[in-house]
Amino acid sequence: MENFDLLVIGSGSGLNVANCVANRGRSVAVIEKGSVGGTCLNRGCIPSKELLYHADVYQTVERASEFNISASVHEVDFADIVRGVNEDVSADANSIRNGLQSSPQHELFEGDARFVDDKTIEIVDGTDDGVRLGAESILIATGSRPSIPDIAGINNIDYLTSTDALQLQTPPDHLIIVGGGFVAAEFGHFFGTFGSDVTIIGRQPTLLPQVDEDIAEAFTNRFSNRCTVHTGYVATAVIEQNGMITVDARRSEYGDEPEIFSGDTVTVTGDELLVAAGRKPNSDTLNLDATSVETDESGFIKTDEYLRTDADGVWALGDIVGKYMFKHTANYEAKTVANNILDTDRRTVDYSAMPFAVFTSPEVAGVGACEEELRLQDREYATSTSEYKESARGQAMNATGFIKVLVDLEGRILGCHIIGPEASTLIQEVVVAMQSCSGTVHDIRGTVHIHPALPEVVKHAFSGQFRPGDTIRQRQRD
Repeated sequence: MENFDLLVIGSGSGLNVANCVANRGRSVAVIEKGSVGGTCLNRGCIPSKELLYHADVYQTVERASEFNISASVHEVDFADIVRGVNEDVSADANSIRNGLQSSPQHELFEGDARFVDDKTIEIVDGTDDGVRLGAESILIATGSRPSIPDIAGINNIDYLTSTDALQLQTPPDHLIIVGGGFVAAEFGHFFGTFGSDVTIIGRQPTLLPQVDEDIAEAFTNRFSNRCTVHTGYVATAVIEQNGMITVDARRSEYGDEPEIFSGDTVTVTGDELLVAAGRKPNSDTLNLDATSVETDESGFIKTDEYLRTDADGVWALGDIVGKYMFKHTANYEAKTVANNILDTDRRTVDYSAMPFAVFTSPEVAGVGACEEELRLQDREYATSTSEYKESARGQAMNATGFIKVLVDLEGRILGCHIIGPEASTLIQEVVVAMQSCSGTVHDIRGTVHIHPALPEVVKHAFSGQFRPGDTIRQRQRD
């Protein structure tokens, strides 16, 4: 059995830790069962956002008439778009693989990892089948996979997951999407822009139910103008006949256990079905029963504030931890784990200013608490909003959307949420203020903003008139 200083299971953000440890002259092994580079590179952020940018360009041309410019799209080579993106991804993955294989500081093993005990891994179903490896430290970074809900008949259907949808070289005539979260919205935007009729069936009352309620409501209303949206419905059955897929759904009182259904139903038929109903951790592939590693009821690995598991010397990061399932979160966690493996002065993880973005149309981004969270916590807070059209640049862009700010009564930023153009870029100023400055409205108000650039929308939101939040208003009424 070969022994290493560090053994990393998964080649996404776990590679960041592997590289840091290897650069200190320690021996490192990486186990990967598929394409090197992890979910983000191969079947997540990178290919999806490359494809989505093509949709953004298409929409820019479509909107030209708003600015008294006559322009139209004459032809779209959809297959070439998809092939080009996947070729880029494949080239990047091969480059990483070649780098690992040629590195004297890393050793790459191919196959599935199974724990034998807390310090021993066996590789199965791969090139290195049967090899056993030991390590002083082990990092679990095996990510997640699409979660498939319990829908009658789903196992008899050739449905798509997000991974499959990235490979389609022809837009469906009618795409049905089960799920109403980030992935559903982004793929709905992409395929809808390129000509597919899109129907979304979402279990919760709005699309993007993870975001602030005002943003989610505004997004649902805007998106409903482009696609057919059935929110508050649960897909209950699916059948495939003559190449067409039919989904039955029933209106649901979400959150009740067992699910309570009303008599309202919808039936939708299309030529493709995309299941985008969340993700599940890959912890069930690791034989964790042979270890001291503990998981929660959903299978996510339990870690402490240093990202240590319950097994001595075993760490975890990324989707399999389940805190915030974003690539930038995993990269942040990787920096923390690398420091904590290599140095005795350990750092804790801090998710208080962890941003997110949804690259759809309209774009959505946010950081910190949502208003409904503050209400549930019985927190005192105040809010301020600013619309894009209130800025000179927003007017020039004919932009719709708004920014919503949540602060405590001392002016400390509790959350900020944006719907509109460049939301993913605009939110970054707020993240920096929360994480690296005083974390108050004065960080934004006191900063010079270029005029007439779009970030003035952010400044206006933080410089406007704050109004009491719902909890404060309720106490005032009482």
